[in-house]
Amino acid sequence: MNVFLGVDVGSVSTNLALVTEDNEVRWTLYLRTQGQPIATIQQGMWVLRENLSPLMQIKGVGTTGSARRLAAVMIGADSVKNEITAHAVAACNLVPTVQTVFEIGGQDSKIIIIRDGVVVDFAMNTVCAAGTGSFLDQQAARLNLPIEQFGELALQSKTPVRIAGRCSVFAESDMIHKQQMGHNLPDILAGLCEALVRSYLNNVGKGKEIRGPIVFQGGVAANVGIVKAFERALGQTVFVPPHFNVMGAVGAAILAKEVYWERGETAFRGFAVATDEFTATSFECAGCANMCEVIGIKLNNRVIARWGDRCGKWEQSAHDAQVVTPRVAS
Repeated sequence: MNVFLGVDVGSVSTNLALVTEDNEVRWTLYLRTQGQPIATIQQGMWVLRENLSPLMQIKGVGTTGSARRLAAVMIGADSVKNEITAHAVAACNLVPTVQTVFEIGGQDSKIIIIRDGVVVDFAMNTVCAAGTGSFLDQQAARLNLPIEQFGELALQSKTPVRIAGRCSVFAESDMIHKQQMGHNLPDILAGLCEALVRSYLNNVGKGKEIRGPIVFQGGVAANVGIVKAFERALGQTVFVPPHFNVMGAVGAAILAKEVYWERGETAFRGFAVATDEFTATSFECAGCANMCEVIGIKLNNRVIARWGDRCGKWEQSAHDAQVVTPRVAS
């Protein structure tokens, strides 16, 4: 069976997914990046190697996420795409009539507007991380509450308190104030869910025409309190897909399949990536006034890729040295 691997490397999580030629999701993996993307990518490839069925053959690889270039170089990717494209492709595959995608991950959130299967508009959070997974993790830890119970407890609320959710600082300080006033935990959590939804719709979704069907994906979609708060605010159903927390990886895998069908070959380096020695270095180029920070990736002490230079001199030098350089889409 031919399968395609998608890898989504973000600041909080690193996700892997295998899809078939019919876009059926056969295997997924969610790992915490923990500030070590190289080690986490290798861990993910190691787990995949141990779980890959002998009947499956990886025919193509796609990467996305903030560390998509790094992952592409390490694994040998055929497709490298931004998160907006990857998430939109995954949502359209699951719900072909989708018109709006909410995506809230570890440290960022997005809204994607789709009409007739085409992305026509999008926006991301810019100045505040209120409502993202990291913020919710912080609040759950401060309350000594498992994050998995956050949403269920919020649903027990009868009278949610109103919490200022303009930014994470205001939300946290106001939440502490409400605790000190004696409100119970479910009412505070429900109020926080409603505040975060207001913040998302007023900032990320500002000026957007939100139509259904709406697909909600990203790790925060696991929080049923947030899902219900969205539905109350919008007056319509919000659909959470089965693989909501790895949809970026699913989209990257589908995009890799399309590239494979076009080229008939893959740049996949195989599972040696799980044990090879990768290191990242950087230096400031003094070649001109731009003073670009150039990132270099070494494999077994040999430079295999560079990026970050505006003129392309260093990136080209790595390419000329007969190394693997990913085909990158911005």
